[in-house]
Amino acid sequence: MKKAILMIIDGLGDLPTPKTPLQAAKTPNFDKLAKNGIIGLMTPLKRYLVPGSDTSHLQILGYDPAVFYNGRGPLEALGLGIKLEDGDVAFRANFATLKNNEITDRRAGRVDTQTASALSKYLSFTIDGVQAIFMSSVEHRGVLVLRGHGLNSEVSDTDPHALGQINECHQLVDLSDAKRTADIVNKFTQLAIGRLSDVPENKGRKLPANCILLRGAGVYKQVPSFYERFGLNAVCIAGGALYRGVATYLGMDVILVPGATGDKNTDLNAKADSAVRALQNYDLVFMHIKGCDNAGHDGDFNGKKKMIERIDSIMPKLEKTGACIIVTADHSTPVSRKGHSGHEVPILVYGGERVDKVKKFDEISCMDGGLGHIRGKDVVNLILNITERAEKFGS
Repeated sequence: MKKAILMIIDGLGDLPTPKTPLQAAKTPNFDKLAKNGIIGLMTPLKRYLVPGSDTSHLQILGYDPAVFYNGRGPLEALGLGIKLEDGDVAFRANFATLKNNEITDRRAGRVDTQTASALSKYLSFTIDGVQAIFMSSVEHRGVLVLRGHGLNSEVSDTDPHALGQINECHQLVDLSDAKRTADIVNKFTQLAIGRLSDVPENKGRKLPANCILLRGAGVYKQVPSFYERFGLNAVCIAGGALYRGVATYLGMDVILVPGATGDKNTDLNAKADSAVRALQNYDLVFMHIKGCDNAGHDGDFNGKKKMIERIDSIMPKLEKTGACIIVTADHSTPVSRKGHSGHEVPILVYGGERVDKVKKFDEISCMDGGLGHIRGKDVVNLILNITERAEKFGS
């Protein structure tokens, strides 16, 4: 049976101004695959619903977020390699700068990864019988996991998402375990401020990383694995913790590639080489590339165009494997909006499908593609079909 590579280019979709970055980019290799494959447009979640990266990835990988999404915190924690247990409550976290009881910088001057890692050792302790487990990731980012009995993820963020006072955590449902969790979060916040207030790592810093802001609470629950549900032995290659976390949540293996940074400087050739090797042992390689989304959020048209051209340059390596190739996105991130939008995303399928008449891969050309308009929930069935693994429904 055939094997497949699913490449999700984060935030690839865009709006013409007067061209999209994908239209403006020089993409001879994507266009070659389009000429010898089939293209279309894909709705990650529902028509015109603005997708989050977490929910859209779950849907594209065959897991309805209405059933399987329990918040982003657990996915981030899994992506950092934290072994979660059923009932753990996890949060996304930011190091921030607190002065006179007010947040003056939500990212502590984008504190460097090494310093953030050193600060993390002060932030794991026990509160009222509950373990607080903190781990930093990249720059100011990190995760907090609460582990113990009687916890509930239905609590509010302490991150105000703006400068000013830290929000107090409140229960969002009238349950005693939610109140207990909110109380523990508030105690953690104050203890973290105290522990970070006079540590050597913050000495001399204009913007000391002296408090922690929390958001995106979620509870971890184990789900049926990707292999159990679809019979595909899959592996993930990604630089960002969230995407490794989604894969781990679904029971996929994860390959950590040196130089895969999850930003515009990521080593795409190393990721492509790793994907080629992985096909020897796996049926499906899920390959995530982040840089286009970052450029979209920054409103950087040329940066997004250049990132697309860099991605295009690695496609011959993947084509030579003989695997079926699916290229799409988790959402659109138009540079004109500097954020996610509800516009459909382009999708390209090479191998195992019919060939249409379209010869270019971009959002406008995809309107005329033979795939038409498909849904994120169709992608796994598409992969099963083109790799000759789909089971017959009925007699």
